[in-house]
Amino acid sequence: MSTDMSRVLGLLVGFVADRVIPDPASYHPVAGFGRLAASLERLGYAPTRQRGVAYTATLVGGAAVAGLLLERRRPVLGTALATWAVLGGASLEREALAVSELLASGDLPGARQRLTHLVGRDTTSLDEGEVARAVVESVAENTSDAVVSPLVVGALFGVPGLLAYRATNTLDAMVGHRSSRYLEFGWASARLDDLLNLPGARVTAVLAALLGPSPRSALATWARDASAHPSPNAGPVEASFAGALGIRLGGQNTYGDRTEHRAVLGSGRAAEPRDIQRSVELARRVDVGAALVAVLVAVLVAGSRARSSRSTT
Repeated sequence: MSTDMSRVLGLLVGFVADRVIPDPASYHPVAGFGRLAASLERLGYAPTRQRGVAYTATLVGGAAVAGLLLERRRPVLGTALATWAVLGGASLEREALAVSELLASGDLPGARQRLTHLVGRDTTSLDEGEVARAVVESVAENTSDAVVSPLVVGALFGVPGLLAYRATNTLDAMVGHRSSRYLEFGWASARLDDLLNLPGARVTAVLAALLGPSPRSALATWARDASAHPSPNAGPVEASFAGALGIRLGGQNTYGDRTEHRAVLGSGRAAEPRDIQRSVELARRVDVGAALVAVLVAVLVAGSRARSSRSTT
């Protein structure tokens, strides 16, 4: 079997595995990478972009090299394992529905606490509607970051792309925020994450519009509101979800002693607890659509390489 067709099969097997095989309670590969990254940060941190570029290049480059070796030795199995390791669709759904169940039972404090598994904002004073908004925003953004984008990158670049993507995304979560410590050191991780997510975020926004209950509203909201979001990738995705579900996202978010006023996305009603389930159902459809897109892209890549090989012989 050719490498590219092995890629197709491996992506599909890994996608299914993410849905049916729970993440291990310990020794998850991504958690292990995070511990390695934290150790290297302690050894090499300096509040400069140059040191941050070296840190990011070392870890992302190392992940890509490991992926290349794995793909060469075990193309199908390696791709399947890498895909399973980097995808997070099932865990995202599980956490979102856990918050929904707590709200349904009237346990707002419990819902606020469980929400911290999904978002970095302060949740201690959020009401039911604000908790629901936060969950829907997280479902939208992480459907792109944890499912669609890695599938797209994996279809194009195989196991090296999958592992480099997850390494970058993990580093962005660890050092990519704009605190005084990481403003310069985390710059490279944050910018690389933005770059790698550009295609996947647009694919996510398109799929959310086409597969949601209101395609016209989703596309209109994306075109009108996405650019007001501070993230070039979260903006299109959250706007498309908001339009598709007929709700409003955005507003005030508090992070420690810092408050951000995010632009409102969508012109519908405010988010409600019932919208969590609706957003999860939309995310499931987007996930399946993304898997089919990834297969198509991988097949096209295989065909292009085959034609190029014939033309040079």
